[in-house]
Amino acid sequence: MNFEIQKTEEDWKKLLDEVQYHVLRNKGTERPFTGKHYKNKESGTYKCAGCGNVLFRSDAKYDSGCGWPSFFTPLAQDNILLTDDYSHGMHRIEVMCKKCGGHLGHVFDDGPEPTGLRYCINSVSLNFEKDA
Repeated sequence: MNFEIQKTEEDWKKLLDEVQYHVLRNKGTERPFTGKHYKNKESGTYKCAGCGNVLFRSDAKYDSGCGWPSFFTPLAQDNILLTDDYSHGMHRIEVMCKKCGGHLGHVFDDGPEPTGLRYCINSVSLNFEKDA
């Protein structure tokens, strides 16, 4: 896929730490219950750690108990890309940053109202900007 932000693998490795690179560029995952944003309850905006694209607001975040930050809706549907993921012998819907193609996590249909969705997102894929 062609994304607005294109970088060489070398450039991504300079920009991201080892875990961020593994998750964002190689579709990895961080260990559950360990991410820096998992228990964050501050008011603000979550952005892509790879490119700064605005992804989620804190008012859509909730504790799903899954071990990763969970949101019931993105800030703007146009800022994410959903794709079929058939890895690990199952079908899931992958959530990617639409600007840089970074892997964020997956979306499931077991979330709360009003959407019924759970965007299960790796903390290392996100940077948090606290409201002023």
